Amino acid sequence: MQAHLIFWPMLTVLAIPLFVLILNAKRKAADRKAGTYNADAAIINTAWSLPVVLTSNSLANQFQLPVIFYVLCFIIFNINAVSHLVIFLAWAFALLRWIHAIVHVTTNTISLRFASFLPGVLVLFAIFIYTLVTMAKLS
Repeated sequence: MQAHLIFWPMLTVLAIPLFVLILNAKRKAADRKAGTYNADAAIINTAWSLPVVLTSNSLANQFQLPVIFYVLCFIIFNINAVSHLVIFLAWAFALLRWIHAIVHVTTNTISLRFASFLPGVLVLFAIFIYTLVTMAKLS
């Protein structure tokens, strides 16, 4: 297995905050142009329109579970434990995070967000267990 393949799903997840950041900037520009935000309270998320709040919340969300994912992937890479299983899990996590982000910045339907969030958490736990077991074998 080529260990560097672990970086492709990582880059895919890293693209999410970049996408959301650009979308958030466009939405804020539209609010400023339309004058539909409270300029005196613009540092408060709720001073903006709902689309801006959704992208701002989604952006903050990209620095929670994904950080754990990045750390685990770097550990797996550094201990030479990249396998077909972990590549599959990493791609599953990346796909689920994209679905979660897209739902978050569009309809924000909680049931749909949860339907991508929970499996993503379970995949992340599987990667964590894989890393623990592999590390234990090395000890």
